[in-house]
Amino acid sequence: MLPPFLLRGGDGAICFAPPMEFGQGLCMGLISSLVAMFAAAFVAATVVPFQSEVVFVGLQLADEVPLVWLVGVASLGNTLGAVVNYVLGRSLTRFEGKSWFPATPAQMAKAERWFQRWGVWVLLVSWLPVGDVMTVVAGVMRTPLWLFLLLVGIAKTSRYIGLALITAGVIGL
Repeated sequence: MLPPFLLRGGDGAICFAPPMEFGQGLCMGLISSLVAMFAAAFVAATVVPFQSEVVFVGLQLADEVPLVWLVGVASLGNTLGAVVNYVLGRSLTRFEGKSWFPATPAQMAKAERWFQRWGVWVLLVSWLPVGDVMTVVAGVMRTPLWLFLLLVGIAKTSRYIGLALITAGVIGL
């Protein structure tokens, strides 16, 4: 007897999958879709210009991946991608003043004042297009990692839940 998160396919292969009808290649298709979603969400959360919404909506409309898995994997990937920005922020300040540094001292001071004014709560809107900057500044400001993960995780998960509801037509825009 296999645990509920494992299934045996028609070809006898055991794979990580939710309970659903099992067809030829379903397991690899499911895994490929989830890996693609994770990668898209991860990259989109970093400073690399990329949008994961197109991948998310496409997979949701294809209806081959359970929605709860899609939201979970997208949220995890996007949150971990934001951790890359956080780590960059934590190590970034040692390079301030270098000619190649991406921000002037005045820009850094302005970002730090802004973060100090609004506090860690700005991380709840880290899903916005300017959210990448907020996650870098959170690293610069040495926000505790547990608090960063909590707030960014809430923000990113809420974003994908909202996107799923909009795509499903539950919320009309």
